[in-house]
Amino acid sequence: MAGWALSAAAQEAYTGPLFDAHLHYNDEACVHDAPAPGCPHPLPDVLARMQTSGVRAVLANSRPNDGTRALATAREQTRAAGVTVVPFVRIYRNRADYNNWFRDRTIVDLVQAELVKGTLAGPYRGLGEFHLYDSANANGPVARQLMALAEDKGLAILAHVDDVAIDLLMAHTPSKGQIDPPPGRPKAERGGDGFRLIWAHTGIGGTPVARVDELMARYPRLMGELSYRPGLTCEGGQLCPEWRTLLLKYPDRFLIGSDTWINQRWLSYGELMQGYRVWLGGLTADVARQIGWDNGARLFGVPTPKN
Repeated sequence: MAGWALSAAAQEAYTGPLFDAHLHYNDEACVHDAPAPGCPHPLPDVLARMQTSGVRAVLANSRPNDGTRALATAREQTRAAGVTVVPFVRIYRNRADYNNWFRDRTIVDLVQAELVKGTLAGPYRGLGEFHLYDSANANGPVARQLMALAEDKGLAILAHVDDVAIDLLMAHTPSKGQIDPPPGRPKAERGGDGFRLIWAHTGIGGTPVARVDELMARYPRLMGELSYRPGLTCEGGQLCPEWRTLLLKYPDRFLIGSDTWINQRWLSYGELMQGYRVWLGGLTADVARQIGWDNGARLFGVPTPKN
């Protein structure tokens, strides 16, 4: 029986594969050229946590990008763990970049250089996670360039922003966040569905559900990732009624994620994934499978695991 099989008391929880669409392997978890004390969570540790939790694919990004490359390079180890790595370019070299990236034009050079290099897991599939603590900075030249670049190359964006910034960022894409590119611009020739804006946490500070609904209706290319989402679950770890209604309305637009931005999140990785399994189990089987696995797998062209 798989290590993540459920106890008799929780047999109604979702038991299928999980796609972790917000995973960091930052230098707090492992500095990859350092001796053992500098790597509290080496590759065998993090892959074991994924495997035990039934996570079969991850959207990986890291500060700096060394952690993502380490995951993507370890092809034998990831294959043995049954985990597919979907690599993203993180636009942070260090913590100072969190507050300055949108005014630093060298960030665009960093991104373009990383895209050229790619990884042993294949080309990078997206950019981020990036943060905008002031939504007005979404109108800066770096944000404008990165949004246009992402759509042009069929890359996804993982953005930690408020609802105002969603409108601003989408305005900088050639399609303005709609499904089809404008006339004369070919669709990107990549596996999966190409450009999407993945909204980390589906809003910061508890964006009202009605506002999330409004933005989902406005932008077909917007997807919501649900880690750290205030008000998502109620009694017994099940979805609160308004969130259940929203997820049933847009079952193909939501993703789950661990957001392992600090080591405590790695230590509680199994509990985080089990929490998702509990509320996914409260949905219909097909919707649970969509949110837990299918949406991420479809977006990035990841094959469904056979076992």
